[in-house]
Amino acid sequence: MSKATKKKHVAREVLEDLVVPSGKQQVVKVVGGRGNNLHEVQSANGECFLCSMPTKFRRNVWIKRGDYVMVEPIAEGHKVTAEIVHVLYPVQIKHLREQSLWPPAFDTPAGYKPVEAAKSKATIVQKDAYSEEDSDNDDDLFVNTNHPPPTEICDSSSNDSDS
Repeated sequence: MSKATKKKHVAREVLEDLVVPSGKQQVVKVVGGRGNNLHEVQSANGECFLCSMPTKFRRNVWIKRGDYVMVEPIAEGHKVTAEIVHVLYPVQIKHLREQSLWPPAFDTPAGYKPVEAAKSKATIVQKDAYSEEDSDNDDDLFVNTNHPPPTEICDSSSNDSDS
């Protein structure tokens, strides 16, 4: 099978298949990438562990912090204790919620839709980008969701001395 054909079949499987966990499979949230196709994930009960990306997904499917995947435990690993079986996209997540198989620990706050919130923020940024009142405002810059937001520490002590 050629690389293009393999990529096409893997993409179709990831995007179109509606899967449910079977046996020892579980839904986990990706906490971060650890390199070498290893990802740190968090289970519904709060346990963090490493899982590996199988070769069929490498260079065909990308996951980032905050994505959900379905993993299956592997017996031969001490540090790496699971392998990714399926990457879950919003369609598969919706299907799992309808089947009552979605872990309640991963539920978002009531009424919060991250996709709609991002779209509304993008439209607000577009509207504000053309106003000339705030030409020095940084609100219209692209927000990278792959990195945690920067934290600003305000120093409340002043070093002013009148002597």
